Amino acid sequence: MRSATLCQTNIRSITFRNFTKAIQTASQSQSKPIWFSPHLHQNKSTNPFPAKNLKETADSYASLLRQCTYTKSIQEARAIHIQMKEAGFPYLSLGNKLIDCYLKCGCIEDARQVFDEMPQRHIVTWNSMISTYIRRQRSEEALRLYEKMLPEGIFADEFTFSSIFKAFYDLGLLREGQKAHGRLVVLGLEVENAFVGSALVDMYAKFGKLGEARAVLDRIVEKDVVLVTALIVGYTQNGEDYEALDVFRNMVNEGIKANEFTFASILIACGNLAELNKGKLIHGLNIKSGFESAVASQTSLLSMYSKCGLVDDSLKVFHRLVDPNLMSWTAVIVGLVQNGREESALLMLRQMIRNSINPNAFTLSTALRACSSLAMFEQGKQMHARIMKTGLDRDKFAGAALVDMYGRCGSVEMARSAFSSLVELDLVSINSMIHAYAQNGYGHEAVRLFDEMRNLGLEPDDLTFINILSACSNAGLLGEGRRIFSYMTSNPNKEPNKDHYACMVDLLGRAGRLKEAERLIIQVKKPDVVLWRTLLSACRIHCDVEMGKHVANKILELEPGDHRTHILLSNIYASTGNWNEVIKMKASMREMGLKKEPALSWVEVNREIHTFMAGDWLHPRATEIYEELKKLVEIVKGLGYVPDTRFVLQDLDEKEKERSLYYHSEKLAIAFGLLSSRSPAGWSSCIRIFKNLRVCGDCHTWIKLVSKISGREIIARDAKRFHHFRDGLCSCGDYW
Repeated sequence: MRSATLCQTNIRSITFRNFTKAIQTASQSQSKPIWFSPHLHQNKSTNPFPAKNLKETADSYASLLRQCTYTKSIQEARAIHIQMKEAGFPYLSLGNKLIDCYLKCGCIEDARQVFDEMPQRHIVTWNSMISTYIRRQRSEEALRLYEKMLPEGIFADEFTFSSIFKAFYDLGLLREGQKAHGRLVVLGLEVENAFVGSALVDMYAKFGKLGEARAVLDRIVEKDVVLVTALIVGYTQNGEDYEALDVFRNMVNEGIKANEFTFASILIACGNLAELNKGKLIHGLNIKSGFESAVASQTSLLSMYSKCGLVDDSLKVFHRLVDPNLMSWTAVIVGLVQNGREESALLMLRQMIRNSINPNAFTLSTALRACSSLAMFEQGKQMHARIMKTGLDRDKFAGAALVDMYGRCGSVEMARSAFSSLVELDLVSINSMIHAYAQNGYGHEAVRLFDEMRNLGLEPDDLTFINILSACSNAGLLGEGRRIFSYMTSNPNKEPNKDHYACMVDLLGRAGRLKEAERLIIQVKKPDVVLWRTLLSACRIHCDVEMGKHVANKILELEPGDHRTHILLSNIYASTGNWNEVIKMKASMREMGLKKEPALSWVEVNREIHTFMAGDWLHPRATEIYEELKKLVEIVKGLGYVPDTRFVLQDLDEKEKERSLYYHSEKLAIAFGLLSSRSPAGWSSCIRIFKNLRVCGDCHTWIKLVSKISGREIIARDAKRFHHFRDGLCSCGDYW
């Protein structure tokens, strides 16, 4: 009696200020770790805790453990654990409280030690251990613990199943998950428990088994919002957005009130389907339900408006957010890039960083896409440095985006370096590298990588074939292109689509095989305007008027108001000097209200984009630019340059034609680029210019000579591909 009272007094006298001393004393007196528990009370007669004092002593320990749990004081919890052992106090119900304290303090190993030492364990304790393992991404250990339950006579309950189904998905164990589902049915828990049903629906949906997920939901009588939302999320994540809308409609009809996450998911479905009217209705319902300020639903809302093309409405939603998180910032940046507002997206990224929100790999990948679209090489390099600094350079999405950015900016070497540094190659990164090769005229390298990926066991997809056929077309690899296209047509799993046919028509057309290209088009069941227009472009290259008229008629039968066809046919007539037909075509275009897209070229200097049109005097340094251009023309004339007036598509005299060629937009951009980047030591880095249309043959010859006299590399991207001019030669080999 006296010993029990003394122990009780000692427990009550312990304060948190004395815990450190208690721990030190215990550590000195034991050679085992502090969580080691010897086999206590083998002889029940030696128990120092009489029954009448046991409850009061247990209450004292429980009170202290609650304080430790509340303050997350792990050292104090361990000190109490030591006191319990030294006093020989039996675990009984306190073992559960000790495990709970350890788990909530983040010490799962200590909790497991106590769990293993307990002679009897309640189902609540099993569930606590299993759910914590799963939350810590230790699903294998959770599953091993689950498998020990039945042999020890413990039957899993609804809380066990609600946790363990996630472990099955984490480990990719669909069959084992189905077995657990069977056990759940035997226990009679599925049909009446929406809590367990939600976990089960979530598991099936993540495995892509949406039929099974829907069947589970339909069998549960008392549905709740969590259960229905789990299925809606499953549908949206698997691209079945119409089904998600159907489930949401039924949910509303059944009187189940949506929560923040329901709205977030269903708005994603509306955005994917571009269902603006439904999205607006759900927006109104979201406001009425009181979730207008919820970040998750507002993020999905702004994403929905972006996908429907209403960028300004998306920005309004974003600016109403009090404290936007990483997902919100990323969603608005993605929306801006998707809608062609890349500069605004990059400004938004800078603002995000200033607000101390660190972008993740997906955010930076999207920003790199913006740099790619604008061909902003310097900003892309800065983004690369940030990716390296934040340790995201090994992320496959960021890596593929880097390859794509460098490829679209004309730096194949940097693209290849980024590609080589990837830890693991996948289809996305290989497609990006093949596309980089294709755009820059590295046809043989693209074909080698294509063959290598097949040897690695990676199956090419539709995009791979588009990229590789484009690479063959840009490099004039007719034989390789035919081989790859034949592989597609002979493989029942690789049926070519119209995009692949268009690539092959382009390849044949550029090679002058116009009749063969036409026969290929006829093989397509319903050839569209794009296929015929691709052939018409080839007719323009080879100045084949008769074939051009024939193909143009085919296009106009399908789409009478197609302005590109009128422009191409007019250009074909102009290139052959048939000005009467040109006048007729232009008159017809005026009647139809069609306008020719003006040729634009631009160059980035000191992180600023400078845009030029032919004969443009709007630039602040126009006088200097024209003086520079005049000098360059005189110098290259000394090397044998003669203006090629065949590329003037206007009825002018020869002198006027020559003068108009001198002031093409790409020549102005190059003159400004050279003028702006000249240093006292002479010429410096390469010049990168971009054009919205194809570079003309006269400019192509002129730029080759300028690269020779300046000693500079000039990289020009036109509407079709990149041209790398160096020492009087071009990477395209004059084939474009």
